[in-house]
Amino acid sequence: MFACVFVIYGAISHLGGGEAVQQTRTALAERIAEQRRGVGDPRALVGEMRRSVLLVPTAGGGLWSAWSGGVRWICGFTDEVALARFALLHGSGDQPMDYAALLGARIVDEVVPSLDEPAGLAVDIATEDASMFFPPVVGVVADGVAVDSGEAEEGRGHGR
Repeated sequence: MFACVFVIYGAISHLGGGEAVQQTRTALAERIAEQRRGVGDPRALVGEMRRSVLLVPTAGGGLWSAWSGGVRWICGFTDEVALARFALLHGSGDQPMDYAALLGARIVDEVVPSLDEPAGLAVDIATEDASMFFPPVVGVVADGVAVDSGEAEEGRGHGR
């Protein structure tokens, strides 16, 4: 038995001069909106994140991330419109922003543990009132790298 993993690479151009782009929300974006309204189920939100394909900007041969609060946050986006908002703020001029399309589960199960530091997933950070952070805690990332796991407290995880 073997598993196939597909990574889709692409590039997105910046949205021009205030263009209004309408797009149907993804299932993950809907779950995030529910959670932000206080009516969502956190377990369903994490499950949807794991099943969703996220667009992750790439830079210098790796995935784009940001530091905040002692955590490296891998930045993922639910669709090209959300990624374009980010590109307007963090892109380099008129150059397209390259990205990889990854399952949320692959990010939290493979990418996060491969980093030698506390890391989580930040989704749609350039979309006002629609972002969500998935911190490096048990139930989101692997127990061995969760900052609140017994393994982290015993020095085997990334907790500090």
